[in-house]
Amino acid sequence: MTTLSDGEAVRIGGADVPPGARVDIRLSVSESYTGDRLSIPITVINGEHPGPRMFVTAAVHGDELNGIGVVRELMTTLEPNEINGVLILVPVVNVLGLPLHSRYLPDRRDLNRAFPGSTEGSMASRLANTITTQVLDVCDVGVDLHTAASGRANLPQIRANFDIPKSLEYARAFAPPILVDAPHRVGSLRWAGAERDVPVLTYEAGEALRFEESAIGIGVAGVRRLMAHLGMLTEDEADSDGTPLEADETHWVRADRGGIMNLEVGLGDSVSVGQPLWTVSSPFGRDRKPMESPWEGVVIGASTIPLCNPGDAVVHIAVPGGEGEFDEDVDVESFL
Repeated sequence: MTTLSDGEAVRIGGADVPPGARVDIRLSVSESYTGDRLSIPITVINGEHPGPRMFVTAAVHGDELNGIGVVRELMTTLEPNEINGVLILVPVVNVLGLPLHSRYLPDRRDLNRAFPGSTEGSMASRLANTITTQVLDVCDVGVDLHTAASGRANLPQIRANFDIPKSLEYARAFAPPILVDAPHRVGSLRWAGAERDVPVLTYEAGEALRFEESAIGIGVAGVRRLMAHLGMLTEDEADSDGTPLEADETHWVRADRGGIMNLEVGLGDSVSVGQPLWTVSSPFGRDRKPMESPWEGVVIGASTIPLCNPGDAVVHIAVPGGEGEFDEDVDVESFL
Protein backbone atom coordinates (compact mmCIF):
# COMPACT_ATOMS: atom_id res chain seq x y z
CA MET A 1 0.00 0.00 0.00
CA THR A 2 1.29 3.42 -0.99
CA THR A 3 1.98 5.80 1.89
CA LEU A 4 3.08 9.38 2.13
CA SER A 5 6.47 10.31 3.47
CA ASP A 6 6.93 13.08 6.07
CA GLY A 7 6.69 16.55 4.59
CA GLU A 8 5.20 15.41 1.27
CA ALA A 9 2.39 17.41 -0.31
CA VAL A 10 -0.28 15.75 -2.41
CA ARG A 11 -0.96 17.39 -5.77
CA ILE A 12 -4.51 17.25 -7.18
CA GLY A 13 -6.10 19.45 -9.80
CA GLY A 14 -3.00 21.61 -10.01
CA ALA A 15 -3.11 22.40 -6.28
CA ASP A 16 -0.54 21.27 -3.70
CA VAL A 17 -1.95 20.24 -0.32
CA PRO A 18 0.82 20.04 2.30
CA PRO A 19 0.68 17.77 5.36
CA GLY A 20 -1.55 19.21 8.07
CA ALA A 21 -3.76 21.11 5.62
CA ARG A 22 -7.18 20.85 4.05
CA VAL A 23 -7.93 22.49 0.72
CA ASP A 24 -11.15 22.81 -1.29
CA ILE A 25 -10.51 22.30 -5.00
CA ARG A 26 -12.63 22.45 -8.14
CA LEU A 27 -11.53 19.91 -10.72
CA SER A 28 -12.11 21.42 -14.15
CA VAL A 29 -13.95 19.08 -16.51
CA SER A 30 -15.48 21.02 -19.37
CA GLU A 31 -17.84 23.93 -19.93
CA SER A 32 -21.59 24.50 -20.12
CA TYR A 33 -23.77 25.68 -23.00
CA THR A 34 -23.11 29.25 -21.91
CA GLY A 35 -19.35 28.76 -21.70
CA ASP A 36 -19.27 28.66 -17.90
CA ARG A 37 -16.64 26.35 -16.42
CA LEU A 38 -17.90 22.92 -15.40
CA SER A 39 -16.05 21.52 -12.39
CA ILE A 40 -16.27 18.84 -9.70
CA PRO A 41 -15.87 20.07 -6.10
CA ILE A 42 -13.54 18.08 -3.83
CA THR A 43 -11.96 18.52 -0.43
CA VAL A 44 -8.48 17.14 0.23
CA ILE A 45 -7.46 16.58 3.86
CA ASN A 46 -3.76 15.79 4.14
CA GLY A 47 -3.00 14.42 7.60
CA GLU A 48 -0.04 15.49 9.66
CA HIS A 49 1.47 11.98 9.52
CA PRO A 50 2.02 9.38 6.77
CA GLY A 51 -0.69 6.87 5.96
CA PRO A 52 -2.87 5.48 3.18
CA ARG A 53 -4.69 7.61 0.64
CA MET A 54 -8.46 7.08 0.62
CA PHE A 55 -11.30 8.65 -1.36
CA VAL A 56 -15.04 8.87 -0.70
CA THR A 57 -17.28 9.74 -3.65
CA ALA A 58 -20.99 10.58 -3.70
CA ALA A 59 -23.69 11.34 -6.28
CA VAL A 60 -22.16 9.46 -9.20
CA HIS A 61 -25.88 9.19 -9.90
CA GLY A 62 -27.29 12.71 -9.62
CA ASP A 63 -30.45 11.81 -7.70
CA GLU A 64 -28.68 9.78 -4.99
CA LEU A 65 -28.32 12.26 -2.15
CA ASN A 66 -27.62 10.26 1.01
CA GLY A 67 -23.97 9.98 -0.01
CA ILE A 68 -23.77 13.78 -0.13
CA GLY A 69 -24.95 13.77 3.48
CA VAL A 70 -22.23 11.28 4.42
CA VAL A 71 -19.47 13.32 2.75
CA ARG A 72 -20.69 16.60 4.30
CA GLU A 73 -20.61 15.03 7.76
CA LEU A 74 -17.07 13.74 7.19
CA MET A 75 -16.01 17.20 5.97
CA THR A 76 -17.25 18.87 9.14
CA THR A 77 -15.97 16.32 11.66
CA LEU A 78 -12.48 15.39 10.44
CA GLU A 79 -9.43 17.62 10.72
CA PRO A 80 -5.84 17.12 9.46
CA ASN A 81 -4.50 16.57 12.97
CA GLU A 82 -6.87 13.59 13.34
CA ILE A 83 -5.77 11.84 10.16
CA ASN A 84 -2.78 9.77 9.11
CA GLY A 85 -2.49 9.86 5.33
CA VAL A 86 -4.82 11.59 2.89
CA LEU A 87 -8.61 11.67 2.65
CA ILE A 88 -10.18 12.93 -0.59
CA LEU A 89 -13.87 13.79 -0.30
CA VAL A 90 -16.02 14.25 -3.41
CA PRO A 91 -19.58 15.31 -2.46
CA VAL A 92 -20.91 15.45 -6.03
CA VAL A 93 -19.46 13.59 -9.01
CA ASN A 94 -22.41 13.93 -11.39
CA VAL A 95 -22.49 17.72 -11.38
CA LEU A 96 -24.80 17.78 -14.41
CA GLY A 97 -27.36 15.26 -13.16
CA LEU A 98 -27.66 16.72 -9.66
CA PRO A 99 -29.36 20.03 -10.59
CA LEU A 100 -31.84 18.07 -12.71
CA HIS A 101 -32.55 15.59 -9.87
CA SER A 102 -31.56 12.95 -12.42
CA ARG A 103 -29.72 9.67 -12.06
CA TYR A 104 -28.30 10.19 -15.53
CA LEU A 105 -26.46 12.85 -17.44
CA PRO A 106 -28.52 15.11 -19.75
CA ASP A 107 -27.76 12.78 -22.69
CA ARG A 108 -29.17 9.85 -20.61
CA ARG A 109 -25.78 8.21 -20.17
CA ASP A 110 -25.11 6.39 -16.89
CA LEU A 111 -21.90 7.84 -15.45
CA ASN A 112 -21.27 4.63 -13.53
CA ARG A 113 -20.84 2.77 -16.80
CA ALA A 114 -18.30 5.25 -18.24
CA PHE A 115 -15.18 4.57 -16.13
CA PRO A 116 -12.25 4.94 -16.59
CA GLY A 117 -13.32 7.44 -19.24
CA SER A 118 -11.28 9.52 -21.63
CA THR A 119 -10.45 13.14 -22.39
CA GLU A 120 -12.07 13.08 -25.83
CA GLY A 121 -15.26 11.06 -25.33
CA SER A 122 -18.78 11.96 -24.21
CA MET A 123 -19.43 14.17 -21.22
CA ALA A 124 -19.85 11.03 -19.11
CA SER A 125 -16.46 9.82 -20.31
CA ARG A 126 -14.82 13.15 -19.49
CA LEU A 127 -16.31 13.28 -15.99
CA ALA A 128 -15.23 9.69 -15.39
CA ASN A 129 -11.73 10.41 -16.68
CA THR A 130 -11.37 13.36 -14.28
CA ILE A 131 -12.30 11.21 -11.27
CA THR A 132 -10.10 8.35 -12.48
CA THR A 133 -6.95 10.39 -13.08
CA GLN A 134 -7.28 12.95 -10.29
CA VAL A 135 -8.76 10.81 -7.51
CA LEU A 136 -8.72 7.06 -8.14
CA ASP A 137 -5.20 6.92 -9.53
CA VAL A 138 -3.67 8.63 -6.49
CA CYS A 139 -5.45 6.52 -3.85
CA ASP A 140 -5.03 3.12 -2.21
CA VAL A 141 -8.70 2.49 -1.35
CA GLY A 142 -12.07 4.08 -1.99
CA VAL A 143 -15.72 4.11 -0.95
CA ASP A 144 -18.38 4.99 -3.52
CA LEU A 145 -21.71 6.05 -1.97
CA HIS A 146 -25.06 5.22 -3.59
CA THR A 147 -28.77 4.80 -2.90
CA ALA A 148 -31.45 2.74 -4.56
CA ALA A 149 -32.83 3.92 -7.88
CA SER A 150 -35.95 6.10 -7.92
CA GLY A 151 -38.99 4.20 -6.67
CA ARG A 152 -36.95 1.79 -4.55
CA ALA A 153 -35.24 1.70 -1.16
CA ASN A 154 -32.13 -0.18 -0.02
CA LEU A 155 -31.14 -1.52 3.37
CA PRO A 156 -27.69 -0.07 4.18
CA GLN A 157 -25.22 -2.51 2.65
CA ILE A 158 -21.73 -2.83 1.19
CA ARG A 159 -21.20 -4.48 -2.19
CA ALA A 160 -17.75 -5.93 -2.73
CA ASN A 161 -16.07 -8.76 -4.57
CA PHE A 162 -15.42 -11.42 -1.93
CA ASP A 163 -12.87 -13.12 -4.21
CA ILE A 164 -10.54 -10.15 -3.65
CA PRO A 165 -9.20 -10.58 -0.09
CA LYS A 166 -8.63 -6.86 0.52
CA SER A 167 -12.16 -6.01 -0.62
CA LEU A 168 -13.69 -8.50 1.79
CA GLU A 169 -11.39 -7.36 4.60
CA TYR A 170 -12.33 -3.71 4.07
CA ALA A 171 -16.04 -4.52 3.74
CA ARG A 172 -15.96 -6.31 7.08
CA ALA A 173 -14.12 -3.35 8.62
CA PHE A 174 -16.83 -0.97 7.33
CA ALA A 175 -19.36 -3.20 9.15
CA PRO A 176 -22.75 -2.27 7.65
CA PRO A 177 -25.85 -4.39 8.34
CA ILE A 178 -25.11 -6.65 5.37
CA LEU A 179 -22.25 -7.44 2.99
CA VAL A 180 -23.11 -8.59 -0.52
CA ASP A 181 -20.69 -10.49 -2.74
CA ALA A 182 -21.20 -8.66 -6.03
CA PRO A 183 -19.25 -9.04 -9.28
CA HIS A 184 -17.82 -5.91 -10.87
CA ARG A 185 -19.92 -4.18 -13.52
CA VAL A 186 -17.75 -3.12 -16.44
CA GLY A 187 -17.57 0.66 -16.58
CA SER A 188 -18.33 1.23 -12.90
CA LEU A 189 -16.01 3.10 -10.56
CA ARG A 190 -15.61 -0.09 -8.52
CA TRP A 191 -14.56 -1.99 -11.67
CA ALA A 192 -12.07 0.72 -12.64
CA GLY A 193 -10.58 0.45 -9.16
CA ALA A 194 -10.20 -3.32 -9.47
CA GLU A 195 -8.45 -2.86 -12.82
CA ARG A 196 -5.91 -0.67 -10.98
CA ASP A 197 -5.62 -2.92 -7.92
CA VAL A 198 -7.41 -0.28 -5.80
CA PRO A 199 -10.20 -1.85 -3.69
CA VAL A 200 -13.38 0.21 -3.96
CA LEU A 201 -16.42 -0.53 -1.80
CA THR A 202 -19.91 0.42 -2.97
CA TYR A 203 -22.20 1.58 -0.15
CA GLU A 204 -25.92 1.37 -0.95
CA ALA A 205 -28.44 2.87 1.46
CA GLY A 206 -31.91 4.39 1.40
CA GLU A 207 -33.89 6.10 -1.33
CA ALA A 208 -33.13 8.59 -4.07
CA LEU A 209 -33.80 12.31 -3.52
CA ARG A 210 -33.75 11.99 0.28
CA PHE A 211 -31.53 12.73 3.24
CA GLU A 212 -32.16 9.79 5.60
CA GLU A 213 -30.66 9.89 9.08
CA SER A 214 -29.92 6.18 9.47
CA ALA A 215 -28.49 5.78 5.95
CA ILE A 216 -26.19 8.77 6.46
CA GLY A 217 -25.25 7.79 10.01
CA ILE A 218 -24.31 4.23 9.10
CA GLY A 219 -22.32 5.53 6.13
CA VAL A 220 -20.34 7.96 8.28
CA ALA A 221 -19.72 5.35 10.98
CA GLY A 222 -18.64 2.80 8.37
CA VAL A 223 -16.16 5.13 6.69
CA ARG A 224 -14.66 6.02 10.05
CA ARG A 225 -14.42 2.34 11.03
CA LEU A 226 -12.63 1.60 7.75
CA MET A 227 -10.26 4.52 8.32
CA ALA A 228 -9.52 3.21 11.81
CA HIS A 229 -8.85 -0.26 10.41
CA LEU A 230 -6.36 1.27 7.96
CA GLY A 231 -4.65 3.25 10.72
CA MET A 232 -5.85 6.55 9.30
CA LEU A 233 -7.40 7.90 12.51
CA THR A 234 -5.28 9.06 15.40
CA GLU A 235 -7.94 7.98 17.91
CA ASP A 236 -9.67 4.62 18.26
CA GLU A 237 -13.07 4.27 16.61
CA ALA A 238 -15.94 2.46 18.30
CA ASP A 239 -16.83 -0.95 16.88
CA SER A 240 -20.31 -1.62 15.55
CA ASP A 241 -22.78 -3.09 18.04
CA GLY A 242 -24.25 -5.22 15.25
CA THR A 243 -22.78 -8.20 13.42
CA PRO A 244 -22.94 -7.83 9.63
CA LEU A 245 -24.58 -10.60 7.63
CA GLU A 246 -22.72 -11.87 4.57
CA ALA A 247 -24.64 -12.84 1.44
CA ASP A 248 -23.17 -14.78 -1.47
CA GLU A 249 -26.06 -13.94 -3.79
CA THR A 250 -29.18 -11.82 -4.09
CA HIS A 251 -32.42 -12.21 -6.03
CA TRP A 252 -35.23 -9.87 -7.05
CA VAL A 253 -38.74 -11.30 -6.69
CA ARG A 254 -40.88 -10.00 -9.55
CA ALA A 255 -44.61 -9.45 -9.79
CA ASP A 256 -46.59 -12.03 -11.73
CA ARG A 257 -49.76 -9.92 -11.84
CA GLY A 258 -50.46 -6.22 -12.17
CA GLY A 259 -52.49 -4.12 -9.76
CA ILE A 260 -52.40 -2.23 -6.49
CA MET A 261 -49.78 -3.72 -4.19
CA ASN A 262 -49.63 -4.14 -0.43
CA LEU A 263 -46.14 -5.07 0.83
CA GLU A 264 -46.13 -7.38 3.83
CA VAL A 265 -42.35 -7.21 4.53
CA GLY A 266 -39.91 -4.36 5.10
CA LEU A 267 -36.21 -3.69 4.76
CA GLY A 268 -34.18 -5.85 7.11
CA ASP A 269 -36.92 -8.43 7.61
CA SER A 270 -35.89 -12.07 7.66
CA VAL A 271 -38.04 -14.16 5.32
CA SER A 272 -38.51 -17.88 4.84
CA VAL A 273 -39.46 -19.93 1.82
CA GLY A 274 -43.20 -19.68 1.22
CA GLN A 275 -43.65 -16.56 3.34
CA PRO A 276 -46.04 -13.98 1.78
CA LEU A 277 -44.13 -10.93 0.52
CA TRP A 278 -47.00 -8.91 -0.92
CA THR A 279 -50.53 -9.12 -2.24
CA VAL A 280 -51.97 -7.44 -5.29
CA SER A 281 -55.57 -6.35 -5.67
CA SER A 282 -57.56 -5.08 -8.60
CA PRO A 283 -58.96 -1.51 -8.72
CA PHE A 284 -62.18 -3.03 -7.37
CA GLY A 285 -60.38 -4.12 -4.21
CA ARG A 286 -60.52 -7.85 -4.82
CA ASP A 287 -57.43 -9.51 -3.35
CA ARG A 288 -55.43 -11.93 -5.42
CA LYS A 289 -53.14 -14.73 -4.36
CA PRO A 290 -50.15 -13.46 -2.31
CA MET A 291 -46.65 -13.64 -3.80
CA GLU A 292 -44.60 -16.05 -1.70
CA SER A 293 -40.85 -15.94 -1.22
CA PRO A 294 -38.90 -18.51 -3.23
CA TRP A 295 -35.85 -17.96 -1.02
CA GLU A 296 -34.80 -17.80 2.60
CA GLY A 297 -32.89 -14.63 3.42
CA VAL A 298 -33.16 -10.95 4.35
CA VAL A 299 -34.97 -8.18 2.51
CA ILE A 300 -32.31 -5.69 1.34
CA GLY A 301 -34.33 -3.75 -1.21
CA ALA A 302 -37.95 -3.07 -2.09
CA SER A 303 -40.21 -1.01 -4.29
CA THR A 304 -41.64 2.12 -2.67
CA ILE A 305 -44.42 2.44 -5.25
CA PRO A 306 -47.68 0.64 -4.33
CA LEU A 307 -48.43 -0.21 -7.96
CA CYS A 308 -46.97 -2.95 -10.10
CA ASN A 309 -47.04 -4.43 -13.55
CA PRO A 310 -46.19 -8.04 -14.35
CA GLY A 311 -42.43 -8.40 -14.30
CA ASP A 312 -41.75 -5.45 -11.98
CA ALA A 313 -38.97 -6.04 -9.43
CA VAL A 314 -40.64 -5.68 -6.04
CA VAL A 315 -38.56 -7.28 -3.26
CA HIS A 316 -34.77 -7.86 -3.24
CA ILE A 317 -33.64 -10.76 -1.05
CA ALA A 318 -30.08 -11.48 0.09
CA VAL A 319 -29.41 -15.21 0.42
CA PRO A 320 -26.77 -16.61 2.79
CA GLY A 321 -23.97 -18.68 1.33
CA GLY A 322 -23.07 -22.24 2.27
CA GLU A 323 -24.87 -23.43 5.39
CA GLY A 324 -25.47 -19.94 6.80
CA GLU A 325 -28.87 -18.73 7.95
CA PHE A 326 -30.49 -15.30 8.19
CA ASP A 327 -33.07 -16.15 10.81
CA GLU A 328 -33.38 -12.78 12.56
CA ASP A 329 -34.50 -9.33 11.47
CA VAL A 330 -31.72 -6.77 11.04
CA ASP A 331 -31.53 -4.08 13.74
CA VAL A 332 -30.30 -1.16 11.63
CA GLU A 333 -29.82 1.16 14.60
CA SER A 334 -27.16 -1.14 16.08
CA PHE A 335 -24.84 -0.26 13.19
CA LEU A 336 -24.79 3.48 13.83
